[in-house]
Amino acid sequence: MPATNQTLVLLPMLAVAALTFVAFFKMAMARAAAVKAGHDPAFYRAHLGTPEPEAATAAARHWDNLFELPTLFYAGCITAFVLGAVGIWTLVFAWGFALCRLVQSAIHMTSNAPSPRALAFSLGVMFMLALWINVAIAIFTAL
Repeated sequence: MPATNQTLVLLPMLAVAALTFVAFFKMAMARAAAVKAGHDPAFYRAHLGTPEPEAATAAARHWDNLFELPTLFYAGCITAFVLGAVGIWTLVFAWGFALCRLVQSAIHMTSNAPSPRALAFSLGVMFMLALWINVAIAIFTAL
């Protein structure tokens, strides 16, 4: 079996990074729309006062979410890359997480239906756990 191109693990990372930038622009547009509709722009100094509209809050929460669990994703992918331990399973787990995150984001930014969003999130967590188990095996094998 031919060796796996180690840089392939960077592709799902690029997908999640691109999603993060899309979320930023979505949040910025939602907040701009809120201000244009009459929401007090002073709210954004310290997030005090009348709460922002639900769409802006959901967009901001979505943006925040992309700096939580995905940090473990980036760390896991980079660790596998540095160890030269990127194999087919690493790629399956990394792409599985990235795709689940894309689905979760699509749900969060459209219908925001909790059940399917939770399912996408939970599957993503399972892919993340599998990725880290895979990385841990590579670490302990290298000792």
